Amino acid sequence: MSRGGITGIDHILLAVRDLDAARMGWTRLGFTLSPRGKHLGRGSGNYCIMFPQDYVELFGIVGSERVSPEYTAFLAAGEGPMKLAWATDDSKAAVAALAALGLHPDAPRDLGRQLELPEGSVVPRFSIVALPPEETPDLSSFLCAQLTPELMRRPEWLDHANGATGLLGITVVVADTAPLLEPYERLFGPTAIHTTDEILTLRVGRHRILFATPEDFAAMHPEIEIEERVAVPFIALLTLSVSDPDRTIDHPTNWQIPHEIAADRRVLVAPEEANGAALEFVSPC
Repeated sequence: MSRGGITGIDHILLAVRDLDAARMGWTRLGFTLSPRGKHLGRGSGNYCIMFPQDYVELFGIVGSERVSPEYTAFLAAGEGPMKLAWATDDSKAAVAALAALGLHPDAPRDLGRQLELPEGSVVPRFSIVALPPEETPDLSSFLCAQLTPELMRRPEWLDHANGATGLLGITVVVADTAPLLEPYERLFGPTAIHTTDEILTLRVGRHRILFATPEDFAAMHPEIEIEERVAVPFIALLTLSVSDPDRTIDHPTNWQIPHEIAADRRVLVAPEEANGAALEFVSPC
């Protein structure tokens, strides 16, 4: 088992105000979305953009049942990537591993959502583990173990018109990276951390999380404008792998989606096109 039972990123939860409008927008961006799911016993639902090993969850309020005040407060301020779910194969074993590191995980909680498919209703289930905010500072996150992955990773949902094949990582804009070094070393070990000037890079499994100040983010991505009124910390950028750069370049061109093509053929889509998330499509080396 990996340190703390965490193997990488399971998914990114992206909160939107109008779930069906977001579905249409992300379909236009070239993503295949799962049918709409409804969280059991809660007033929230989602559409998922599935990849073989991770996914992006478009999350919104769809009913009158209970919704966490955390979500309603976030949506009152705006839309965008709200949380990261760390991947784990076994939530109970992860709790024991995290406690052995001196951390303070909650007990696992099993959750489910109802999904209507042509052949009938199914209930994908998962087990989540929360950590205190100070143990993953500047990154709202939790652990997630998929209990029924076969229900969500259907072949037809893994094929995306823009050529996207998975998440490579995220970039988080923070006020200062120095205070992050000790807690993330404690969670993932010193070999997972790399620092360059004011940028902290965390590698977990196949994924990379960058923490950068607003100034450093602007230097890395001058083509992406972030709103000055957005309070740090926030997840600013999702980096996605692609199988065919030509296919990825052609899609926003054909659909007249504003985008930038970098010298290394990275394709960048501004946050206003994707509910507050800047998107970076890259071909892995």
